[in-house]
Amino acid sequence: MKTRIAIGVSLIVAALAMANLFAGQAQKTASQPAQGGSQLQMQPPKLDAVAHLNPLKIALLHWYLADTSTSVAVGSQPYGVCFDGANIWTANFGDNTVTKVQASTGQVLGTFKVGAQPYGVTFDGGNIWVSNQADGTVTKLRASDGTVLGTFPVGRFPGWLAFDGQNIWAPNGPDNTVSKLRAIDGKNVGTFAVGTSPIAAAFDGSAVWVTNYLASSVTKLRASDGTVLGTFAVGYGALGIAFDGASMWVANRNSNTVTKLRAGDGTVLGTFPAPPSDGPYGVAFDGAYIWVSGDSYLFVLRASDGAQVASHSLQSEGVAFDGAYVWTALQSGNRLYRF
Repeated sequence: MKTRIAIGVSLIVAALAMANLFAGQAQKTASQPAQGGSQLQMQPPKLDAVAHLNPLKIALLHWYLADTSTSVAVGSQPYGVCFDGANIWTANFGDNTVTKVQASTGQVLGTFKVGAQPYGVTFDGGNIWVSNQADGTVTKLRASDGTVLGTFPVGRFPGWLAFDGQNIWAPNGPDNTVSKLRAIDGKNVGTFAVGTSPIAAAFDGSAVWVTNYLASSVTKLRASDGTVLGTFAVGYGALGIAFDGASMWVANRNSNTVTKLRAGDGTVLGTFPAPPSDGPYGVAFDGAYIWVSGDSYLFVLRASDGAQVASHSLQSEGVAFDGAYVWTALQSGNRLYRF
């Protein structure tokens, strides 16, 4: 989309690519049976060597990397997942809702209507923000009771959102941009060019990182003013992204790898294989490990060196950490699982 001559063709290509991504996901969902807890095929649980660093894990006697005692039914086709300090929220793409689940008990506390085809969900300290793919909007809900506080326009096909302490960042797929909304009132305070088909964002404390799905790259922007600080090559189909306190981790869906980049300068510190034919999707950090969802597995990498320490056989999309457990959304069964 760099020239006036190519703009129409590029928009069509990007839109089709995004559509194919979701269509493929839906087809995959339709072809697979819903997965219950008894169907999960797991490796033997592995001792969490750094559990002593997490007070919640100590209090809960959560010494292992696998625990599927909680499975919760949510809305249709859950994708994005986030934690608000007490509850897990899912964006339910198939029925235009978000579901609020109490993290400590797994009790569903509410299901709330948002825009069309909600995909990403994030927390700003008091409110939940949801990207509505079909509407080109984001919806803001009060986290305490799910009241809709506003719906605000962004670009087309907004993806997984990020909060920088003051603003919400929404990648706009076919537009090759990211929108910056002031969290207090939803005002658009900037729209910035990034790579081709941006789909997810993460904040590292000073900069916002955006995965460019078709460009196989990530763009780093200064959060204060949107200045591009660099664009860095990763694997094909860059999708989910997470920050571990020092490095950015990117799920490369089409090259079946995960890339670790130094947040300071974008240097690639390692590229690690996913399980065979997995199609890595979402990424979360639990304080010591990187959890990556995908078409066939939820797998766990040690953040220090990228070594795989566990894998769980299931298809999942969004993934989030609640301070003691990791939650992942299973689109095929319209459920959340806790590990």
